[in-house]
Amino acid sequence: MLGVSRDSARKHRNFKAKHNLPFTLLVDTDAKIAESYGIMVEKSMYGRKYIAPARTTFVIDKSGRIARVFENVKPENHAEDVAGAVAALRSG
Repeated sequence: MLGVSRDSARKHRNFKAKHNLPFTLLVDTDAKIAESYGIMVEKSMYGRKYIAPARTTFVIDKSGRIARVFENVKPENHAEDVAGAVAALRSG
């Protein structure tokens, strides 16, 4: 499993330690990975518009194909949803 965000390596290390994450976090500060997956969208905060990655999870099978996409992800209960999708891949 991999996680990807535009945060710095230092922020990733702190986040991983804080939440005891058992997987690698990749740094995508230039958004090249997000762009390659087509998830850059226009967002707005305090009236300011900007382009940023949509919070999206891709479950990729052993062949490297996208098996499942979770869009507009909310952190609450998302880990369980992803675990279920991964378990379905393993059993099917």
